[in-house]
Formats: sequence, structure tokens, C-alpha cells
Amino acid sequence: MKTKLFKRIAAVAAAAALMLSVTACGSSGSGDSSSSSGSSDSDVIKVGVLFSESGSTALVEKTMTNACKMAFDEINAAGGINGKQIEYIHEDYASDPAKATEKIKKLIEQDKVVATVGCYTSASRQATLSTLKDDNSLLIYPTYTEGEEVHPNVIYVGNMPNQQATDFIPWILENVGKKVFLVGSDYVFPKTCNKQARALIEMYGGEVVGEEYAPLGHTDFSTIVNKIKDSGADVVYSAIIGDSNTAFYKDYQQYGLSADTVPICSISIDESNLQAIGNDYSEGHYASMPYWSSLDTEASKAFVDKYNSLFNDGTVVTVLTEATYDSCYLLKSALEKVEDPSDTDALINAFAGVTFDAPQGTIKVDDSNHCTWVYSRFGKIHDGTVDILYSTDEALRPEPWPSVLYPEYKDSNFMPAWDDPLCYPQ
Repeated sequence: MKTKLFKRIAAVAAAAALMLSVTACGSSGSGDSSSSSGSSDSDVIKVGVLFSESGSTALVEKTMTNACKMAFDEINAAGGINGKQIEYIHEDYASDPAKATEKIKKLIEQDKVVATVGCYTSASRQATLSTLKDDNSLLIYPTYTEGEEVHPNVIYVGNMPNQQATDFIPWILENVGKKVFLVGSDYVFPKTCNKQARALIEMYGGEVVGEEYAPLGHTDFSTIVNKIKDSGADVVYSAIIGDSNTAFYKDYQQYGLSADTVPICSISIDESNLQAIGNDYSEGHYASMPYWSSLDTEASKAFVDKYNSLFNDGTVVTVLTEATYDSCYLLKSALEKVEDPSDTDALINAFAGVTFDAPQGTIKVDDSNHCTWVYSRFGKIHDGTVDILYSTDEALRPEPWPSVLYPEYKDSNFMPAWDDPLCYPQ
């Protein structure tokens, strides 16, 4: 990785000690930070929180904001990081990638954060990349992603496609059906994931009988549902994102399809979507994620119970809640390893090999490629949650360039040069 021209300067405002309560969690609002008398520059470490509170993905991102508050309040209550308290500053990018660029620039250049936990869609993440490069700052990205990108200034905590689809698709072809219709929202994550899904489907003897995309926020899926009906598909593989899922699942049933006839197998749905869709429309379909709140372990149950005790805002625990919570603790571990939190290069290097005993199980940031070892789990939707049918015993190695498409990268841990257009958008 090249040495960057820009170095972070130390965080400069003071922060009040944050308490483990809903009131304390609300103390740092959008664009605001709290302070206490008597604290000094060395007392705090500023961290950005960049999630939407408005727009088409706000429903999903609210639980991610909550997870940051929960984790950082816990960390502060336990003594902080090397004796310093975390001051988290939240910005709302309103589900708009252009605003994500504006907001992260504000967090870095005005608020002087040492790192930012944030972004939901790949479009919003990619919108921040040029600013992260120019200002040499760090983004910890919690969302499951399409891969085919490794950025020197991003730590990817959500799963890569190989950790989500590599086991799921062969199971679908064997247990649900071999004629697959691909659907998704019209941007990079669904299209890239479906490219990889197509390769896996063909590898395992299935057939792609159709492929359709709808704009983010789309609410009329009648045309797509009718195309699915006409295709003769046995199953739909879905990468539809955000609140469009509510319309899709309802239109699916309204226009004559169901889990009994042509099940939907989703890689982009979680408990918050299921809550919005309703049991009548989601029952019997399938979904794949590294974590489900129905996971029957003590760690998972304790995590869900604590979240529910802190937040009474209509949100539910999802894979994104869990991954965001994990992101905060991985950042904590990396910060504890550096002498100067504002030294971005040292902080980035400190993530290599960091582990956390997460609600999903023990996870680890890869030693080389900035991605995270997580679990593979999928199951059948029942009563608004997922009955887990399959789970790996250990976290799986991430493949940002999946070997099904890029066999030359199967065992590779290379990091890209800044000028390599293959590795990430310029």
C-alpha cells in the first residue's frame, strides 16, 4: 500500500462520559457532539457514524446507528480505549450516495474523526472512496457486499459473496429447483452478486431462465412478477434491496406466485424487511446471511435481549445490527494497538488479524485483504424470522474476488495499488 500524503490530526473536542441507557445513546445526534467541562484534547477519540435516518434505506440503517450507540457506550462504560473515551458523531446521508460524499468529508475535515463506521449500500460506500483516499481516512463498512473491490482505506466487516452464496446456491439447486430467475435492485451490489450467482448456478447444473432489475425504492413489481411466471422458473434468487422488498413480496403473491409454487431465495433480506413485509407474504421463502437473530446461542440471545432493552423505536436485530456492532469492537481492538489514533496508516495496519467474539461467533479481519472471516447460514422464513437450516462450524475465509469467476485469485491475498482499475472504482 502506498504511503499517503495526508495524515490525520488528533481529535480536538471533549466528550461527556456516555452511559448505557437509551438517553445516553441519544446524546450525540446527527451532526452534533456532546462535551463535558474538565476534559482535554487527549481525553477523547472522535469516530464518525454515517447512516441514513431518512430516504429509502432508512428503515434498515436505523438499527445500524443503534448498534454503534450500543457498542460505543459499552466501550466507554468499560473504560474506553487506552484511557480515552470515544466521542461518536452521527451524520445522516439520507440514502443518497452524493450526500454520503458530503457527509464523510465533513466528518473527516471538520470533525476530525479518526475513522468512520458507516454506509449501507455499495453505492454509498463507493461514493466515499475518493474522499477517503484524498484525506487518507478510514471507513469500517459493516454491510454484506458484492466483492470485486478491496480499497486500502476500507475494512469490510460484512460478508463477501463466497461466504453467502457458495453453499446456498448448490443447496437451492438440490432442494428447491434448478431453473432460476435472478432479480435485484439496479446498482452494483445486485448486478455483481448475480453475475457470481449465474456462474455458480451453471457450475452446479442449474439454468438461469431470466434476469431483471428495478430501481432502488421501486414499488411496482407487477411486470417483473409476470416475467417470472412466464419464464417457467422453479425459484427466484433475489438481491432486491431496502424497502423495495415490501412491494416485491406483496406483488409476488398478488400476481399469483407464492413460496409453495416458486420460492424466493434472498441474499438481501433480514428481520427488519420481514417485519415490514408481514408474515402473510414472507412465510416459506428462504434467505442467506451470516447471522440471524434466531441463532440459538447464549451470545446471540444476550445480544438480542440487550438491544431490545435499550431501544424501543420499532427496530429489530438484524445481520446489519450485528455486523455494525462487530465493526465498533474491531475498531476498538485496532485502536488499542496504535500509539496515535490519528495515524491512519498505523490504524489500518492494526486491523490485520484482529478478532472478536461476536454474537454470530468468533470473527477475524483477514491478515492481508481487509475483509472479514464470517459464518455462512441460511434457512426458511417462518413467523417473521428464519429457521436456520444450515450453518458452518467456523467462520469462512473471505474471497473479495470469488474463485468461481477469478480462479487465479483463489488463494491470493494481494492488496491493490492505487492506480489499479481492476481493484476498485477510481
